[in-house]
Amino acid sequence: MKKSGTADLPLYSGPIPGWLFDRMTTLGGAIAEAILIEKGHDEFLRRLADPFWFQSFGAVLGMDWNSSGVTTAVMGALKRSLNPRSHELGLYVCGGKGKHSLQTPNELVAVGDKTGLDGNYLAYCSRLSAKVDNTAVQDGYQLYLHSFVVSQTGNWSVVQQGMNTESESASARRYHWHSGSLQSFVDEPHAAVCGTSQGEILNLVAHEAKPLQAAMLQIVGEEPDRMIREIRQLVMPTRKDVQAKDIDLKRLGSILWLAQEQAPQDFENLLLLKGLGPRTVQSLVLVSEVIHGTPSRFSDPARFSFAHGGKGGRPFAVPTTVYDETIRTLKTSVERAKLGETDRQQALKKLTNMAQAAEKEFSPHTDDAKAFADLVQKERDDSWKHGGRSIHGIEQPALALPRESSAEAG
Repeated sequence: MKKSGTADLPLYSGPIPGWLFDRMTTLGGAIAEAILIEKGHDEFLRRLADPFWFQSFGAVLGMDWNSSGVTTAVMGALKRSLNPRSHELGLYVCGGKGKHSLQTPNELVAVGDKTGLDGNYLAYCSRLSAKVDNTAVQDGYQLYLHSFVVSQTGNWSVVQQGMNTESESASARRYHWHSGSLQSFVDEPHAAVCGTSQGEILNLVAHEAKPLQAAMLQIVGEEPDRMIREIRQLVMPTRKDVQAKDIDLKRLGSILWLAQEQAPQDFENLLLLKGLGPRTVQSLVLVSEVIHGTPSRFSDPARFSFAHGGKGGRPFAVPTTVYDETIRTLKTSVERAKLGETDRQQALKKLTNMAQAAEKEFSPHTDDAKAFADLVQKERDDSWKHGGRSIHGIEQPALALPRESSAEAG
């Protein structure tokens, strides 16, 4: 089992614009459904408990690549897209931000009534996981978001987030729980803890705190259970710009190579994807990796911002026409897979395999920083061609410098 860690998650203010959240809802739901079809409920829940995958998922949906807002956006989009079809999909998303988090136990009891699961036990798990992170782990963060995702078999994941506004730079800490690795709520219960280091932390559920637990519990005559945690550490910078050092350039370079028109013949023969432009292929490769990639593939979440940019225009504005084409392609793949026609799904999966195979031969540019800066600039220059849009407005083509008039020339 992997140990817990921390990550910097800067707090960025501002709502998600409706034009983006609608797309996030549709694409997020399609990605989730593709994973459910391909790998099942337990794998999807495991991924929610992986902070690297979670941050990559949010980035590929067009959220700011390093923002704590990824948590609110992803869980809100999943609740909106999956819950209307919970009975069909066998997955229920409960809770949310602020007042919605307080309704989680009631929502879980209602899920139990619909499915035959023990809703009271699920509500107990919800309350206790929140209590642990808000009280037993005194790290300076106050919970403001609590989302509980449960499958039809009763397995679940919790994603919750706390805020600390007292430090010099306001930050957030995200906590991941997973029932698959949980044996106790009071001895190393987390699947992941992500957040900014704020100095000394009182963690009464750390394994090292067992002597203190024992002394405290002697008073009430109880004995804590033992458990193991599965954890991954994620560290995110506070700056908004994506830099070359944030990304595995060998991975990104192979994706860009694959998306070019001079791609190998076997790609051209992927008839089901023929007709898609290179820019859409670039997005689809990254979306496909979110669906099919193994945990080691998400060590650089910033790379996934090169699918659909970010709402704040970092690394570039959201290419809405590309985004919509990606949605159409993935939704068609999912719908046909449910009918037993998996050819499109396999074609998308092949994109991931081809990109990974290309990495073995691909060598990044000798001047990584300059090559990366040129890539970002090209995306920004071409943004208007793809319906580029951010919270700052709609992208426009760069204006050519005006010619000198005859009088001025004379």
